[in-house]
Amino acid sequence: MNKAKATTHLALFAILGTGSTAIAADDFPLIGSYTENEPCTAESPAASRVTISATEINSPMGLCKVLDVKREGDVFAVHVECSGPAGNQMLGNVTFTLRADHTIDFSDQDGTYKSVLHRCP
Repeated sequence: MNKAKATTHLALFAILGTGSTAIAADDFPLIGSYTENEPCTAESPAASRVTISATEINSPMGLCKVLDVKREGDVFAVHVECSGPAGNQMLGNVTFTLRADHTIDFSDQDGTYKSVLHRCP
């Protein structure tokens, strides 16, 4: 990450503080439990579960605080602060795209990690 980008992230974090942005369920229809890359069943392993709330995204990769959400149609750009399993902290952006088949495409900011989320009943 270049110095200007790091400074921008730090400034944004300082402005937002440690609080999370509250989002109404109508404005953020992603709230719920999901499995990655497979339909959700009672037998779905915990390792594939992802839970999204208005303030957090909890997945096997770690826990992320939702700092900001921008919506453009069916695409949600979410700015997050994440704690990985090893305790490392990072700021980043993820994208969720609602699909016609009621699944959600997920991608990290660099497009290095992509998955399809299937809503659990």
